[in-house]
Amino acid sequence: MKLKEKKNFQDMTNLKTFNIEKARELQRKIAKKVILYDDFLNPPQTVAGLDVSYKNKKAFAVAVILDYKNLKLLENKSISMDIKFPYIPTLLSFREVKPLSAVIEKLEIKPDVFLVDAHGIAHPYFSGCASHLGVSLDIPTIGVAKKKLVGDYNNPANKKGTWTLLKYQDQIIGAVLRTKKDCKPLFISTGHKVSLKSALKIVIETTKKYKHPEPLRLAHLLTKKVSTTKK
Repeated sequence: MKLKEKKNFQDMTNLKTFNIEKARELQRKIAKKVILYDDFLNPPQTVAGLDVSYKNKKAFAVAVILDYKNLKLLENKSISMDIKFPYIPTLLSFREVKPLSAVIEKLEIKPDVFLVDAHGIAHPYFSGCASHLGVSLDIPTIGVAKKKLVGDYNNPANKKGTWTLLKYQDQIIGAVLRTKKDCKPLFISTGHKVSLKSALKIVIETTKKYKHPEPLRLAHLLTKKVSTTKK
């Protein structure tokens, strides 16, 4: 993003200057900047998982980095900060991009691709948190969400690795992926600089015996830990 746009984003997180119409305008600008093709080291050597949790008006953001081949943990960082921006449906990125950006800045290793516990373009304005973060920091991101925001799809077969397309307004916005038998599927979408095909491949290859890909599973476990230990 241009410096002016970055400043606009910072203003959006301040409730005194917050304006929903301006937020929607910024979402539309971000959506136009999203790159839907691969623009990263592919296959990646490292993959990061990002997660945010909340407790007592604080946000706890975590980043973990794993070796892509063996999924060994290489690095993890966490931060906490006061958060005053409320939960507003479809505007989650204005609550989460700030702490996520802060924890990314602490990383010593630069990951090849980031998995974000959020939607990418599978969003009413094609600008979920994974896309907002990716465009803002110019990094390759993949949205991995537990629930659908918009779109229609057919349920994938009850077998690990099966998937169906997620469509909205006559566009393919993502895929519905079964990562484990007898578990609800995940909603995968491009965040930024990663094609849907590669996004699916990366999520499948980083998911082992659990429902969620290892980078996100470990990030989530760490957010729970730091949110209970930090004041």
